[in-house]
Amino acid sequence: MKNNFLSSFPWHDVLRKNLAGREIPEFREANGHIHTPYSFSAFDTLETVFRMAREEKIAALGINDFFVTDGFDAFHDGCIRNNIFPLFNIEFIGLLKEEQQKGIRINDPNNPGRIYFSGKGLDYPFSLSRPLKSKMEKVIHESQIQVKAMINRLNELIRPVNPDLNLSYDEIKKRFAMNLVRERHLAKAVRLLAIENYEKSDDQIIFIESLYNGKQSKAVISDQTAMENEIRSNLLKAGGSAFVPENENSFPALKKLIRIINKAGGIPCYPVLLDDPSGKYTEFEADSDKLFKSLTSIGIGCIELIPGRNEFSILKSFCEYFSKRGFVIIFGTEHNTPELAPLTVTARDKKPLDDSLKKIAWEGVCVVAAHQYLRAHGRQGYVLDDGTLSQSQKNDLTELGNYVIEYFLNKNQYEPGN
Repeated sequence: MKNNFLSSFPWHDVLRKNLAGREIPEFREANGHIHTPYSFSAFDTLETVFRMAREEKIAALGINDFFVTDGFDAFHDGCIRNNIFPLFNIEFIGLLKEEQQKGIRINDPNNPGRIYFSGKGLDYPFSLSRPLKSKMEKVIHESQIQVKAMINRLNELIRPVNPDLNLSYDEIKKRFAMNLVRERHLAKAVRLLAIENYEKSDDQIIFIESLYNGKQSKAVISDQTAMENEIRSNLLKAGGSAFVPENENSFPALKKLIRIINKAGGIPCYPVLLDDPSGKYTEFEADSDKLFKSLTSIGIGCIELIPGRNEFSILKSFCEYFSKRGFVIIFGTEHNTPELAPLTVTARDKKPLDDSLKKIAWEGVCVVAAHQYLRAHGRQGYVLDDGTLSQSQKNDLTELGNYVIEYFLNKNQYEPGN
């Protein structure tokens, strides 16, 4: 069992003493939400993540894989080695049945009732009771049943076109995934099946179009991101000829997800979709006042955004609204597509964030850092034992987290012999 590096950090009064007189920046660059190869990611390896983070001077980074914490150990070790403060997060997909029946979209623009939901600042090393661990394993198992069924559907489409070709779950997992195969792995496998078996790009496109039931492709085979997104959209999403609906067991109720996150030592966090490129919102997020009331009514005081999706002025107004109401706000880039974009967070069209937005996001990172630090010392963090939030202590936790991260980034100065 690994040790939590924060458990060896001195208590907060010593942290303050060690950092006394030191000029601490108002904020640093951070990214609180990236997916890694342990689910699906733009990154080929974690070393690519750390290299980019060093180059972009990212001070704190959050792993945020779907369903699994398999990457925590390698992520922890890489962050320590590269002097990047690690945030231990996870992401689930749940279901709000009442909203589903009413046709209300939450933060999935295509599926009413479906909700993406994160846990921030989980305990490290990760641990759950056997019953809760079994619930997580069941969700993962159900997701893989669906993936295998979609592979069978893909093979039914491929066989009439070229009976010599087929896809295999084991082969896809071996080549492209870790322990979890997702639909994006299937899209990648289809694209490479065309490239590896047809020499000419025209023939490759003809093969893929034949799976689309004659629908013309608008992507270029050499554009990995566009091609795989198109394959996913045409074949693997709802309405696609290889789509298989998920078993309802794949989508735990939100209360169950919150309980798992709380028991794992984390902070329940709602991922906000906000505006799409045409300026539209889901029904659940269309009114900030109603969203605020909905989230606080179920004990959620933390939200996260992927600002690259959002128009700058809308993002700024929204974040200022929730920040003034005491919410913890975290930004990330997700990197859950094939596109290897920078780790530095920007708004839509790569518009840089201003200092006020960076400060809001940095405060969120500091709260999560303080939460992890306190939990590592056997104390309560932002979430109390009964699941309620320490929102009145947000400013104190922000200050503490800032000290914790600064100590981490400069710890060599305070260790004996330095």
